[in-house]
Amino acid sequence: MWKWQSKKQLTELLCSLVQYPSITGSEAEIVLPEYVYNLLEGFPYFQKHPHHLKLHPLKDGRQLLTALVKKNSAKDTVVLLSHFDVVGVHDYGPYRNLAFHPEELTKTFHKNREELPDLVQQDLVDGEWLFGRGTMDMKSGLAVHLSILEKAMSGEFDGNLLLVTVPDEEVNSHGMITALPVLQQIKLEESLEFVACLNGEPMFSKYPGDPNNYIYTGSIGKLLPGFFCYGKETHVGEPFAGLNANLMISYLAQELELNESFIEVVGDEVTPPPVSLMQRDLKEEYSVQTPTSAVAMYNLLYLQQSVEDINQKLLNAAKQAAKGIEIHFKQKVEAFSRYSKEFSNPSFSVNVMTYKQLLEIATSRFGESEINRRHDLLVSQRSQGDRDFSTLLVQDVASLCKDLAPMIILFYSPPFYPSVSSHQDSLIECVVRDIKREAKKSYSLDIKDVEFFPGLSDLSFIGPSTNDQSMDSLMDHLPIQGKGYELPVEIMQEIGMPILNVGPLGKDPHQWTERLELNYSFGQLPSLVQTTIHSLFRHS
Repeated sequence: MWKWQSKKQLTELLCSLVQYPSITGSEAEIVLPEYVYNLLEGFPYFQKHPHHLKLHPLKDGRQLLTALVKKNSAKDTVVLLSHFDVVGVHDYGPYRNLAFHPEELTKTFHKNREELPDLVQQDLVDGEWLFGRGTMDMKSGLAVHLSILEKAMSGEFDGNLLLVTVPDEEVNSHGMITALPVLQQIKLEESLEFVACLNGEPMFSKYPGDPNNYIYTGSIGKLLPGFFCYGKETHVGEPFAGLNANLMISYLAQELELNESFIEVVGDEVTPPPVSLMQRDLKEEYSVQTPTSAVAMYNLLYLQQSVEDINQKLLNAAKQAAKGIEIHFKQKVEAFSRYSKEFSNPSFSVNVMTYKQLLEIATSRFGESEINRRHDLLVSQRSQGDRDFSTLLVQDVASLCKDLAPMIILFYSPPFYPSVSSHQDSLIECVVRDIKREAKKSYSLDIKDVEFFPGLSDLSFIGPSTNDQSMDSLMDHLPIQGKGYELPVEIMQEIGMPILNVGPLGKDPHQWTERLELNYSFGQLPSLVQTTIHSLFRHS
């Protein structure tokens, strides 16, 4: 008797998953994988092979889950990847209490249809949709993977399936980073050969009303460059005796915000320009002393560029900002000098460098052991998140080199998502052809294959990099690496495999109108995922 094969069964499974409000960092994020564990442990397969179903702890107490279904002595294995955390629900407003109750929320939206945006109203009329946080992103993908795992336990496939579902994808991807050595261990212990990783992230519309269905052969990359500005403090009554870090950061914003030189075009895919995600001075209390330091961080998406090339663009922008600061200050000095005859004209230049360069200067002055001692002390006293702690590490090194101020320091902070692609992989090319052929034959559906999944995904940590350059250009400027954050670069390279994303149809991820289209997602998609897995084993 099947549990999770019909549209009705999958809808009920999804609703049971969504009812756990697994917002990233919440208690429910810990509980949900335990619920999935309980769902699976009752199957005869896992009663016979309990060691194939495991919960694995993260360092902070959260958990990821793995479930391996082996086909006799087969080695070929397809990894099914998903995440179970979701974003918050403050945007739901008066519907907030229903955000994790999909059937009730959907009924309420039907009753209050006139309050919804026009496109949402149209969907309610034209199709069968289920609303709620996590219905689209991405508990529906996990539900489909569980249905596929049930098929595997019945002997459906000519190989092994390894389900991996992780927390924290929406914030730092600590779940996936923790999963990498877990995957490596399972591979060795069970003598597996990883054929490919199949993700179930939902397809993203390219524009409002987009009627197309998509599968993805890669995933877009993301960097979070930070700029630490170190000025010179002074009293507000003597503004020209120093340099306000807030002035410095404002010129960086003018150079970097929406800067078109960072836009990248690959085929029909275009990255948006960088935008600021955080910009503030680091002064902790009010006083009439000008802020000495400030920081800004920018969201930067990329496709095929190397980190080294991006570094150079960022440094060029910072140097342009430095020139702007110097010109601005000089103009204001000249203007003020017309009012004060005894005013002596100050001058300065703004130094621009990377974190690696700053660290080398500080190390040459104070020694590596002193730098390590200071950083170990900060790690032992840490109370900040990754972004703030990265900034603190840079600030500490900069404080040892105050004579170099004013200065702008380029560094990086988590999260980092490498750009990955299997678009030209021969195995994935064959599988994509089989999926498109089956969709057309069985459902009269045209499916488009797109190289880069645009919404960021954990595939970035397991797929082939889009360029062959090493990651040293990032790691050299990532102050938090090895200090509470570990990006296991070697393991990423060792277990890397072809990737593909075949996921459900939904709309409005991270919005209060997030919804899942049920006819495709739970009617046609499970069959297409089965086709995908059969094709992966057949062509591998």
